[in-house]
Amino acid sequence: MKPFSLIQTKVENKIAYMMLKNPPVNALNERLLEELEQCIDELNNNPSVRAGILTGDGSFFVAGADIKEFTSLFGQVEEAKKAAQKGQALCTKIEQSEKPIIAAINGACLGGGLELAMSCHLRIAVHEAKLGLPETKLGLIPGYGGTQRLTRLTNTATALELILTGRFIDGREAERIGLVNRSVEADQLLQEAAGMAELISQKSRLSVKAAMQAVFAGAELPLENGLALEVEQFGALFASQDVQEGVTAFIQKRPAVFRDQ
Repeated sequence: MKPFSLIQTKVENKIAYMMLKNPPVNALNERLLEELEQCIDELNNNPSVRAGILTGDGSFFVAGADIKEFTSLFGQVEEAKKAAQKGQALCTKIEQSEKPIIAAINGACLGGGLELAMSCHLRIAVHEAKLGLPETKLGLIPGYGGTQRLTRLTNTATALELILTGRFIDGREAERIGLVNRSVEADQLLQEAAGMAELISQKSRLSVKAAMQAVFAGAELPLENGLALEVEQFGALFASQDVQEGVTAFIQKRPAVFRDQ
């Protein structure tokens, strides 16, 4: 992957590591948003990458959007909408990535940072992480998809409580309410994320992509339509060589060698 000024990247064992480095708090400014979009494109276009891990440098995942940039939006309703749409576009790009992206939440994950993490496919947080959507303290609401994704990950009552009060929660509570998949000790974070990514990378890319499409698209559909979508994805995979390899390997009690075909 090519170098970025605000994102440190490396590829190891088919996993793309993306560390946000925008001191002092990894704020989401316009430049970082643009680099993240390019970075996601790089990840999806790199044939040697099967999954990605997104994390932050130091004690911050992302402390939120760059509030200083908001001052230029006072009284500018249409420009404010465009700013929100730009953040939403990045989160949608991550959510629609063909390769799964795991958010390894290493510290403060607030506002736009939590919205960014929620757009990832899986989330692991350290016990001491601080997660929250404090926008109402500024007279605002989340604008990068937080009002929608938090509700889908938890429930309406929990999402409303966290958004209206703006209170912060730690990794353990985030796991309890379903906001993150796991909460771990700080020294286990990247190891846990890498282990999860490696398990995914051993699977056929075709089945991983189909599973993500069925889950994410199906969640927005009535159950009957979601089931029909699952049937379509299930049936289409039987045209692939990977299904033949996977089933044959299981019967022969050997590891499958998938070729994504």
